[in-house]
Amino acid sequence: MVTRSSFTSVLLFLFLLASHEIYAQQSGNASSGDKYLMGAIPGFVGGKETGIDSNTTMLTLADCIRYALRNQPALNQSLIDESIARTNNAIGLSGWLPQVTGAATYQHYFQLPIAFSTINGVLTPLTSGVYNYSIPSVSASQTIFNTDVLLAARAAKLNTLGAKQNTVSAKINLVSGVSKAFYDLLLSIEQISVYKEDTARLRKNQADAYNRYKSGIVDKVDYKQATISLNNSLSQLKGATEAVTAKYAVLKQLMGFTYNTRFTVQFDTAQMMQEIYIDTNERLQFEKRIEYRELQTAKRMQRETTLYYQLSFLPSLSAYYNYNYELESNSFSDLFSKAYPYSIFGLQLNIPIFTGLRRMENVHKAKLQEQRTDWDEVNLRLAIYTQYSQALSSYKSNLYYLREQGENVEMAREVYNIVKLQYREGVKAYLDVIIAESDLQTSEINYLNALFQLIESKIDLEKAMGDIPTEI
Repeated sequence: MVTRSSFTSVLLFLFLLASHEIYAQQSGNASSGDKYLMGAIPGFVGGKETGIDSNTTMLTLADCIRYALRNQPALNQSLIDESIARTNNAIGLSGWLPQVTGAATYQHYFQLPIAFSTINGVLTPLTSGVYNYSIPSVSASQTIFNTDVLLAARAAKLNTLGAKQNTVSAKINLVSGVSKAFYDLLLSIEQISVYKEDTARLRKNQADAYNRYKSGIVDKVDYKQATISLNNSLSQLKGATEAVTAKYAVLKQLMGFTYNTRFTVQFDTAQMMQEIYIDTNERLQFEKRIEYRELQTAKRMQRETTLYYQLSFLPSLSAYYNYNYELESNSFSDLFSKAYPYSIFGLQLNIPIFTGLRRMENVHKAKLQEQRTDWDEVNLRLAIYTQYSQALSSYKSNLYYLREQGENVEMAREVYNIVKLQYREGVKAYLDVIIAESDLQTSEINYLNALFQLIESKIDLEKAMGDIPTEI
């Protein structure tokens, strides 16, 4: 279990939050800076709505996932595919049920057919039949044995299982995608907070440089440099702010959220920090991966196909019953006055004696396909292990990087405060202040990037291990 220094990391993150708040209060911009960092939502301050229409909804990650599981179009298509699979099973199994058909025919002879009969030793042509015929009939058949309906019966459960597994796979990808998009959005929101704090510092530095320039302590170079740094920071803030809109659109798409309906994200920083850890000693189990289970289902289906071709030499047997209600008359007006019904029952046996070696070749082909799926399993195991190894390595390196960047933030803030004080005392040049401030901003951004890279690598590791939950 990766738990070493976890308490230190949490304390460090909380220290950073507190530092943001203290500095923002000192610069008179506490509300604008902290509302992003502490999980408040753009447009919401202190729980009050500010300029967002009344139908805006606040959603946590769990809320986003639950909404996506209900409304995402691709997932709903997978659920429909399950119903289609069950319907296909019913269609295939219908061959076991009696098949009943009705028919009716009408015939009128302009000339009656000729039949020959021997009369007084002479072969004599005679007209045969009547001019009008009508035969309504009912036919019923019942399959007793047939390899097609046998395969349909044996494969029905596998078809349903395969469709359900496809849905589970879609859910896993959806939960993973929504989670990453959610955290990517949070990263931009957190970056806005850093840039706001940076802008507040630079505004104060610009004011200090301007006052020192007016007082004749320094020339205008310091003031110009402060202005350049402020403009750069404002550009970064603008870019991060615009990125939030685009990332909301990505999250909405993954959730299946109506594009013209607004919502805002809500998160708990402390809980997020607690959830970045995962047991890295847990053993990889291939059976937990949905791709592995889908392949096992495909292998069972292939074995059923092989069995189907192996049994194709067996005869098919069915029973049938026909009932005909024959109507005959030379006059159409008397056609329905009298009937001559008859019925028949029988059994039909079809024996495939020689099919041009098709059956043998189909069996050979099916066995080759079984061998191919065996190699698919070998390849899948290798791919799963590679994904797991890469995800585990990425998670461990990102966890280490997060700890190092946390220390860098703490040191950079301390260095900045010292250099800024030395500048005011005339010991350091303003260039040193710019460098220290840039290092502080860079370390804060690096820390945020490391934090959210760690979260994403954790999601990838959970997915590689088959631990992504499909129900929230």
